[in-house]
Amino acid sequence: MTVEKLNDQDHERIAYAIRASEAATSGEIYCVVAQRSDGYFFSAALLVTVSILLLSLGLAFLIEAWWLTMRLPVFIAAQLLALAAALALVYALPGLRIALAPRRWQYIRAHDNALKQFLSRNVHLTVNRTGVLIFVSLAERYAEIVAYAGIDAKVPQDTWDSIVAGLIDDAGHDRLAEGFVTAIAAVGALLAEHFPALPDDANELDDHLVEI
Repeated sequence: MTVEKLNDQDHERIAYAIRASEAATSGEIYCVVAQRSDGYFFSAALLVTVSILLLSLGLAFLIEAWWLTMRLPVFIAAQLLALAAALALVYALPGLRIALAPRRWQYIRAHDNALKQFLSRNVHLTVNRTGVLIFVSLAERYAEIVAYAGIDAKVPQDTWDSIVAGLIDDAGHDRLAEGFVTAIAAVGALLAEHFPALPDDANELDDHLVEI
């Protein structure tokens, strides 16, 4: 999910969509997009290290089977050089790091980031506990809607899943701004249904997309 940086017009469209949706509800919508949710160096380094150790073990058996000889210091030096070169490559290429990270680990890190943003952006502290976070992490091809328990209890999980699937599809086709606008409208309609606007309702969260 490689998406070019959103421009000012994209941000304005998303901000307008948030304001329009919140006009009909006492709920609050907050949007965050992350380029990635982890550096993945340590997970990739662990995989590379284990792979080199296993390969070197197999090579040691082959050397023995072929009646070849290699001095132990030379063998260990070759291992260390191979490991250093592999780690340098992993460090220099962020795309390689995430490619080596297991998908489950990517989803765990992206999910943890979504929860972190929900708390750090104070989406959980709205007066009526009606805050909803729409979160996308591009490198992991991951999107999530985090809603306070009171809202979550009123909306079936497959409804959230459908909105998320549409957002991921749009982002994957380089339509990230459109995806956010569509997701905001869908979330706004759900909030308006269960939490209509109140006469004294105040806007508690900023109406814009945060890029991190």
